[in-house]
Amino acid sequence: MHAEIVTTGTELLLGVISDTNSTYIAQRLRDIGLDLYYITSAGDNEVRVAQVIDAALDRSDVVITTGGLGPTVDDVTREAVARATGRELAYDERLATSIEAFFAQRGYQMSENNRRQARIPEGAIPIENPVGTAPCFIVESKRGIVISLPGVPREMKYLMEHEVLPYLRDKLNLRQVIKSRTLRTCGIGESSLDAQIGDLETFSNPTVGLAAHPGQSDIRITAKADSVAEADAMLGEMEARIRERVDEVIFGVDDERLESVVVGLLDERSLALAVAEASSGGLLSGWLSDADPAGETFVGGWVLADRHAWALAGDIPQAGDEREEALQLAQRVCTVTGAQVGLAVLNSGPEETVVEVVFDGRIYERVTRYRGHGEHAHAWVASLALDLVRRICLGLPTDV
Repeated sequence: MHAEIVTTGTELLLGVISDTNSTYIAQRLRDIGLDLYYITSAGDNEVRVAQVIDAALDRSDVVITTGGLGPTVDDVTREAVARATGRELAYDERLATSIEAFFAQRGYQMSENNRRQARIPEGAIPIENPVGTAPCFIVESKRGIVISLPGVPREMKYLMEHEVLPYLRDKLNLRQVIKSRTLRTCGIGESSLDAQIGDLETFSNPTVGLAAHPGQSDIRITAKADSVAEADAMLGEMEARIRERVDEVIFGVDDERLESVVVGLLDERSLALAVAEASSGGLLSGWLSDADPAGETFVGGWVLADRHAWALAGDIPQAGDEREEALQLAQRVCTVTGAQVGLAVLNSGPEETVVEVVFDGRIYERVTRYRGHGEHAHAWVASLALDLVRRICLGLPTDV
């Protein structure tokens, strides 16, 4: 038993808005244990939307559409669902009355075109919308179930929560839950992770998957079980197996961010951090400022965008030895700010950066290669620099 989401709206295909509805629906389907296999988008064209729904019914048990239930000519989901399921549209007087009441309660008179919203596929289950003007409906057919929801996120979420999820639980006798956990890693590439835990990625329940980001990679574990407790136990067991192999590179779980973890580790040791960055575009300082807006642990520093900005750092000899320059920057930023930890990043060659850390009087260095250009490269540099500080705090090897 699995579901498919069909989002409608030409604005999605033009990139004018982002599809946040699918993300929310996917999360809620996961919570009730209904697998989601496909997400499809179509513009505001009745024939094409009908074709997408028809194809979805060929491969999925439940099809959930969002958008296209408004009063205007380009709102075509009602007609498309009717076409795909071989039905005519029928006028539902009760829905029309509820739409009219919605306007009346707010001191408005309903426009005639709003009556279009009361036309739904013949035999569909009508569902009133108390938080908007677009009612939704459910079509049950031999091929599968089609549930049509409004595209307005606030309305969609309300109807999903109060009408659709209870319906799906009862109709499909859903008693399982799907839970996921993300282990967040840094300082290691996706391919290197795969080489170490690839065999675990072949499991069917729980499943293990990877997602790459600049300088960081995520390990996602997903479990399906009869209860939350059972799913949590499955997640915990798989997480333990993964940590046996790659624990050193795991910096957090789920929504934890590397910069927040580093700020927390330094705060536990009552150590202040200052930064001098000449190869990460100010991204490193921005991350740390967001993680410590009060400035209690991250006390600031310099973003050295060009050689003229080096005047901020004082008298730092620039003899062409990037490692020595970076070390002097790390030491100087500690002296100026009073921080016990100074972090300096400086280009040392094409796609290569030297990271120097003065940590309570001790010196650590990492020369690292990064990938990409612009913001992508800056994210690599910032992640690898923070990873070095994390490793120092935890007493992990730094020569990686």
